[in-house]
Amino acid sequence: MKKVLLVILGLVLLVVAIIYISVGSKPDVIQTDIIIGAENIDSIDFENIDSVTVAATTMYQGDLVKEVMQGEQYREVWATPVKVPVVFLDRILGGLTVMKEGGGKQTRSLRLKNNSGTVYTLRSVAKDPDPLIPEFAKILGIENIIIDGVSAQHPYGAMIAAKLAEAINIQHPHPTLVFVPKQSRLNKYNNEYGNKLYWLEYETEGEKNWSNLENIVELVDTEDLQEEKVKLKEKLKIDYRALVRNRLFDIVIGDWDRHAKQWGWFLQKNDEMFTAIPLASDRDNAFFTIDGILPNIISSKNIQPRLRPFENEVDYMPGLVYPFDIYFLKEVPKNIFVEEAQYIKTHLTNDAIDAAFMAWPQEIYQLHGEKIKEILTNRRDDIEAYAIEFFEVLQTKDYLTEPLKGSDDSDIPAELHKCFECL
Repeated sequence: MKKVLLVILGLVLLVVAIIYISVGSKPDVIQTDIIIGAENIDSIDFENIDSVTVAATTMYQGDLVKEVMQGEQYREVWATPVKVPVVFLDRILGGLTVMKEGGGKQTRSLRLKNNSGTVYTLRSVAKDPDPLIPEFAKILGIENIIIDGVSAQHPYGAMIAAKLAEAINIQHPHPTLVFVPKQSRLNKYNNEYGNKLYWLEYETEGEKNWSNLENIVELVDTEDLQEEKVKLKEKLKIDYRALVRNRLFDIVIGDWDRHAKQWGWFLQKNDEMFTAIPLASDRDNAFFTIDGILPNIISSKNIQPRLRPFENEVDYMPGLVYPFDIYFLKEVPKNIFVEEAQYIKTHLTNDAIDAAFMAWPQEIYQLHGEKIKEILTNRRDDIEAYAIEFFEVLQTKDYLTEPLKGSDDSDIPAELHKCFECL
């Protein structure tokens, strides 16, 4: 009888232990998706949450009057919640440590490094255009119009641009959409950068080669590339075909913002020669749309010629030709432009475009996906004509007499500002 009681007692204790464990402990990861917003974001413990549903921002939502005067743009896309993974920096990519804060005018960013020396960047999806607001706008009280202009950017255009770039074999920084909660790894940036939506991508500078390219010795920015040319002279060549292909791709996706700071370069060494291979970054203006009375006035070629809308036809090619293009591409022959356009037309097939857009969440695709694909296809079909027009506009431009924007000319001879192959 005593043995029976002991067995029963043991079973009771076992059941109690199982109940205690199941109730009292937490799983390593809660798989249930959490919907977050301004009302609850600061009260959630993200430690055991693997994904969240969150909107990029709701600040661009407006009434009918705003949409008529300032355009509908991508307001609904910005305000539509999407499901994204939650990221703790110490748990991914071998552990990431913050190196420093980035210096973008609209985009808040942090530069990160892992234990193997690979450098990454966190770039905010939401923008902060305050640094770009001119004083006259503040005096007149029209700051809101300039801030609201960000609604013309598609918050998730970079995701599709990367997939399309792969179809035509050009390098990109592999952006991944993530939610970064407040955490100790952010250090002094925790309050400012925590609990926000970011692109996590490779940095365009650094000593570690993260690409599939061989014999890469370093990644540099355009300013450093100019200095490398001073030191290496004829030993450094530009991969002009890759750069032309990149610039024509910019036209296809409607990315009008391609100044010198938007580029990194892989330095590839073969024997004693070096080749600089372009790496486009910051695709925030892919599929840039313009509608509404005020944006259409501002984007006039006589007011702001660089602000070109993503429409079926390129309406003003001179607005898309930058000093960057004069510096690097003015001496490139016409046949290279034509051949690279043909490459894009052949490889950026309808199937490749369809496959790229599968990267978008369905709730985002259904808003503008079909329209964007239609415009994209039309631009691809006409890319040979645009390539010739781009080349012809380039020939009308004078050689540069000043360094590229953002570059320090203290150690760069004046003749280097003219072009790479004129030394």
